[in-house]
Amino acid sequence: MNLVICLLSTRQFLTAEKIRESVAGYADSASDEAFSRMFERDKNELRDLGVPLETGQASRFSTVEGYRINRNAYELPDIDLSQEESAAVAVAVQLWESPELTSAAQGALLKLRAAGVQVDPDSAATPITAVPARTRGSEPALGKLLAAVDAGRAVHFPHRGALNEPYAERTVEPWGVVTAHGRWYLVGHDVDRKAVRTFRLSRIGDDVTEFGPSGVVHKPAGVDLREIVDRVTGSGEVTGTATVWVAEGRAQELRRLATTAEEKRVNERSGTVLGIPVRSRDWIARLVAGHGADALVLDPPELRHDVLTKLKDAAGEGGTS
Repeated sequence: MNLVICLLSTRQFLTAEKIRESVAGYADSASDEAFSRMFERDKNELRDLGVPLETGQASRFSTVEGYRINRNAYELPDIDLSQEESAAVAVAVQLWESPELTSAAQGALLKLRAAGVQVDPDSAATPITAVPARTRGSEPALGKLLAAVDAGRAVHFPHRGALNEPYAERTVEPWGVVTAHGRWYLVGHDVDRKAVRTFRLSRIGDDVTEFGPSGVVHKPAGVDLREIVDRVTGSGEVTGTATVWVAEGRAQELRRLATTAEEKRVNERSGTVLGIPVRSRDWIARLVAGHGADALVLDPPELRHDVLTKLKDAAGEGGTS
């Protein structure tokens, strides 16, 4: 991905030497030969994935070969995503918000500029960050937890069951991180409670600390992390239907979930009344709240109350959060 970012950020052909200096991971190569092997492998993988990698002269005054990605062939036309595809994109966006990916991408662009490479103005004008997830919460602990899972080590971290509750220290043997409804969940063995537990990452504090020897913690054979999360979040069965009005041309994510739709004006605004299956009331409430004034719950009253509470909390009017 770092190589793709680098090659898309300029319309010049970049030499292998400049790519080595600019792309995270290549500079750590033990030798020129090791870099060459790594670079050839990555080029082949990009071509296998259908990425239109081109070769050409790095400059008119040199015969050195350079590389770039054909942007016209690479960019996608307008697409209409299914519900499952939209969920996958939402997960990718949340991962993109992580400091690890953001700093690596921005560092690559700075190195290109420092090397005298003309960075494409379209890519330079748009910061490589994502809009905060707002009411859905950010996941600052994600990178640390994934590192602990990879290392097979236990972790300490502060966790709270709700936004208005105080943090409590938890000790967990992490088995993996799973997504459900575009949210991240840690699954593992809670040492203090001696039981399998799931933890929503947006409710885990930043202070995630690994401890103990490496390679000790492993997911037990036969354990399905997805099944555990589905059972906890209630994503397996439809428990009811929410009636939600959305403004015209807005809230496409909610529209994709709807099974029924009826045009209606609300507060002098044109829009559509949607019937949305509910598997997790909390998730639907967060989803609706994330659209602000462009979405309004008409029924049931309990869901409307949940959405209003989340909006007040996001605005700093709901007490401690």
